[in-house]
Amino acid sequence: MDDHRPSGPADWPADLCAWAGGLALAITIAPAPPSLFAVGTAIVVAAALHTVIAWPIHLYRRRYGRGTLPELRVLALTVAATGALLWLLAEVPAAVAVVGAMTALLAMVTGRAAGRLRRERRLRVSPGPAVPVLIFGAGAAGHRLLRSMAHDPHCRYRPVGIVDDDPAKRNLRIEGVAVLGGRSSLTAAIERTGAQVVIFAIRAGDGVLLREVRAATTAAGRALKVLPSINESLDGPVGVAEVRDVRLSDLLGRRQIDTDLGAIGDYLTGRRVLVTGAGGSIGSELCRQLHRFGPAELMMLDRDESALHAVQLSIHGRALLDSPELILADLRDAASITAVFAARRPEVVFHAAALKHLTLLERHPAEAVQTNVLGTLNVLSAAASVGVERFVNISTDKAANPVSVLGFSKRVTERLTAHRSTVAAGTYLNVRFGNVLGSRGSVVTAFQSQIAAGGPVTVTDPEVTRFFMTVQEAVQLVIQAAALGAGGEALVLDMGSPVRIDELAHQLAAQAERPVDFVYTGLRPGEKLHEELFGDGETDLRPLHPLISHVTVPPLDPALALALDVRAAPGALVGQLADLCVVPHLPLIIAVPSLSAARTS
Repeated sequence: MDDHRPSGPADWPADLCAWAGGLALAITIAPAPPSLFAVGTAIVVAAALHTVIAWPIHLYRRRYGRGTLPELRVLALTVAATGALLWLLAEVPAAVAVVGAMTALLAMVTGRAAGRLRRERRLRVSPGPAVPVLIFGAGAAGHRLLRSMAHDPHCRYRPVGIVDDDPAKRNLRIEGVAVLGGRSSLTAAIERTGAQVVIFAIRAGDGVLLREVRAATTAAGRALKVLPSINESLDGPVGVAEVRDVRLSDLLGRRQIDTDLGAIGDYLTGRRVLVTGAGGSIGSELCRQLHRFGPAELMMLDRDESALHAVQLSIHGRALLDSPELILADLRDAASITAVFAARRPEVVFHAAALKHLTLLERHPAEAVQTNVLGTLNVLSAAASVGVERFVNISTDKAANPVSVLGFSKRVTERLTAHRSTVAAGTYLNVRFGNVLGSRGSVVTAFQSQIAAGGPVTVTDPEVTRFFMTVQEAVQLVIQAAALGAGGEALVLDMGSPVRIDELAHQLAAQAERPVDFVYTGLRPGEKLHEELFGDGETDLRPLHPLISHVTVPPLDPALALALDVRAAPGALVGQLADLCVVPHLPLIIAVPSLSAARTS
């Protein structure tokens, strides 16, 4: 019999046999044994009563886990009720009914306990080449992981212990596996049990805890695995099949983003939505997440045909490139962008297209002006011409107190977007955040390539820090921010604590098969030692969402941006661009929208 399944119809005959044995024993030891006919009648009546009572309460309909306390509680009530009715209705002597019921219950419980013990024994001593593992975390995810291992006869892991910081769980046994202590006991538990792998089974665990566990595991010469975060598999299973290697996003921390689905649905569901830069890291993830909200039409615009192919494939599982949802266009071509908007008439626009490589733009400022500044102006003008209801400009933390060409250009686009909110009917706002893990050309990708090549790994400065967020987290907050923001604002996403790039590089290098060297090159032109999310005069106010700040952006007359001379010498052009970021000192006015106003704007 399979001892791992819930109680089902197969347990019913065994329980009836327990009744037969219990009553037979009770009648045998009775002072005045009745006839065989009376014995048979009592057994038949007991079987009928037990069945009638058990079936409506789902004892044999796979509601209760086999051998669990809830099942045993229902089983005891069923047996007690059967014994009482046997005495009342079948005129069985009270002593016979009591002894028979107690004996039957003992047999039923013993059978279930024996199955559970067999399962726990198999967990403790698994045959074959199973790898001994420690489970870090005795919460719900840890329970389900252990249960998954118990149910899989071919499981590649054999749990030999659990580590959890909760003092109330010390010395407990979960699925037959002992809790050996807290994180301070991890190294000792590894040595004591001979575990070769540690599985981090806290799905909402913070990066600090995971880094601490990883350091102890690495020092002991053992491998570390994790369960996927809640954001990765919100409704998915938790089991052995989901165990995977540690990713950088895990080490930096995994947050569950609380989103107001009602507010988001109000402005997305059933609307025509357009995304510029749809083939990029942010744009493609925007398209994937926006698709789930059921827009009437999702238009994906990019000048890179291969990128459009990839994003369509990721959304639909096929990419024939023959559907009108894909728009091949360059935002620097004002006539083309105007024609697209006139023909397709989007109601919501996410503007993610931009040039974003800081060092390259330092050498080519004219490209930054033509794409980031004038290209954005083309999109803003086209949006206003067709009455776009909500326009979201994707900005960067480099726009806060900018010192680089990239920062200058993105700050100007924030101000142009704010200006459009003063003259157009729709809501025009900005969303500002830092680096995205795994985006094309990011520092993480560069480090991984250098490590794969055997090094050296180049870091600008040992103390340099940057803000990081996974692309999934960033886009979730962008979509939420767009529902809450008022016109003319920049909504700044909470990026968590800044990360030391040197530490990040060493964490990646620790996963390599062989050591690599590190070289420190010094900060390059346009780089800051520490990035900022808020510029001078901006205040961190979070009236509507704990992870989204609202700051007011001073508008900029588009005529000043159009006056930029892209044919000027690079130094002169950078000076012109920087001048557009300077705001005359005015009384500081902070807009704090109400939730209702934000939703109806």
